Amino acid sequence: MKNTRLTINVQSEIGALEAVLLHTPGTEVENMTPRMAQRALYSDILNLSIARKEYEQIEGLLSQVARVYQVRDLLAKVLDQPEARRDLISRICIAEQAGGSFDTLMAMPTAKLVTALIEGLPAQIDTLTAFLNEDYYSLFPLYNFYFTRDSSVTIGNHALICRMANQVRTREAMIMDAIYRKSGAFDCGTIDLSNVVPARGKLFIEGGDVLVARDDILVIGNGMRTSAAGIDALLHRLGDLCPHGVKHVIVQQLPSEPESFIHLDMVFTLLDRDQCMIFDPLILRDRSYKTVHITMEDGQVRNISAVSGILPTLRRLGMDLEPVRCGGSTDSWVQEREQWHSGSNLFAVAPGKVLCYARNEATLRELDKHGFAVLSARDVIAGKKKLADYAKCAVTIQGSELPRGGGGARCMTMPLSRKAVEW
Repeated sequence: MKNTRLTINVQSEIGALEAVLLHTPGTEVENMTPRMAQRALYSDILNLSIARKEYEQIEGLLSQVARVYQVRDLLAKVLDQPEARRDLISRICIAEQAGGSFDTLMAMPTAKLVTALIEGLPAQIDTLTAFLNEDYYSLFPLYNFYFTRDSSVTIGNHALICRMANQVRTREAMIMDAIYRKSGAFDCGTIDLSNVVPARGKLFIEGGDVLVARDDILVIGNGMRTSAAGIDALLHRLGDLCPHGVKHVIVQQLPSEPESFIHLDMVFTLLDRDQCMIFDPLILRDRSYKTVHITMEDGQVRNISAVSGILPTLRRLGMDLEPVRCGGSTDSWVQEREQWHSGSNLFAVAPGKVLCYARNEATLRELDKHGFAVLSARDVIAGKKKLADYAKCAVTIQGSELPRGGGGARCMTMPLSRKAVEW
């Protein structure tokens, strides 16, 4: 019988996309009140019907260029296996102190269990204590799960399972670990950082901070969601991930506020072999946050030194990137507004072909100046425009609701396989 498992293979940020993992937002994003928004890591609440219409453009566009996997489908494959089901539910109940829900969850049909693990499990109100408890859920909804980028990182032929900075997102990483190891859909190695004990400091790392610039270069953000200890843990495991691959790791410190600086990919993403999207005030003009160059040899750290920035360091390594400025090149007010709504957070489906929000009009004008034809996802999906007809293009999706969750096209996509790039 022919093996239909996909071999995970990601050697860059821009190689032509072959397979991608998505999670269409569902009722979980509406199982939230304004009072709960801060706990959910949101600054606002979403209208689900509008968010889903916007998300249809992402899935519709990506399904034209790559094989699309959905989290719900893969999770169901995991939960159909009794041993894998027990293992995942046990981990979740222990981590979330929900042991009283274990038997209830185990007894659920698979479809209902998938819903409970993603959309939340309401608490059983059968005591005064439970009634007076402000926590309506035994298992809280995974409000952020449509940002599939954060809970794992695909590097080479491996999946790194992230250690999330906030408890409300820990279950996402557990589900991703189970999907990579137990769904039967993928051939890959997995490395889980959940049980690593740091030598010092708090250990957390999220996928929005990890960019595979080239097969030998990682660029990593060090900020509110990825700690120095988290980066050290990743460096320690690079020998397992790609022992002869990654030679250079560039670390960029990030501000702890505003919240739009949550990950590196909110201020820096790759567009093409020779172009990148940046938030100019931080990447080019601010020198109060360190950039560090770490050289690796045979999976071991050989040298750590301070450098003058991401772009000069990449240039010395043979990646000479022309910066395209989020929000345009002149008005800092517009730059800040568009960065806030993920204007820097673009996703490459192939070299020079990127997905972004239509609302960031100044950023789109800047992309146009740098040779990118601006197309609407609707036109591409309808067949009115073809990506193959353009050397470079920026495909726009509507984004009035999705950005309220705090992320853009890169945040919402987890690449599983890309073609090799001819550098």
